[in-house]
Amino acid sequence: MAVVAVAVFAADQSTKALVERRIPSGRVVTVVEGFFNLINTKNSGAVFGLFDQSTVSWKTPLLIGVSVILLMGVVGLVLRTRNLHWATGIGLALILGGALSNLFDRIRSGRVEDFLDFYVRSYHWATFNLADSAIVVGTGLIILQVMLGE
Repeated sequence: MAVVAVAVFAADQSTKALVERRIPSGRVVTVVEGFFNLINTKNSGAVFGLFDQSTVSWKTPLLIGVSVILLMGVVGLVLRTRNLHWATGIGLALILGGALSNLFDRIRSGRVEDFLDFYVRSYHWATFNLADSAIVVGTGLIILQVMLGE
């Protein structure tokens, strides 16, 4: 599981650095017309840009604190559970790697680099990054494992 978490962290940090170096802030690079763009944008809010426009001074410390508490919960769960189902273990590792990467960004710069922009016609999904994707996929694996059992 540690290998998966480290791989997610490394892949997310690498892709964010690549976007920051290659795409000027706010510029849109069309990858698949009418469906997918790359864009260099910063998110100082929570997941999917929630509270990004908020200017309260305690927003970043609050988000860092909540992230640390949730990460401690995930690590505690992994350490206490000896025989995790493979889907639960991989899911927790994906969540851990993604959450650590976004937390690292938030501590380092007070915001997270988002760059994946999916849309259909005028409907745009909130811009996100690989860490967000890992967290969603990890959560989905855990939910499926709980719903379907072993």
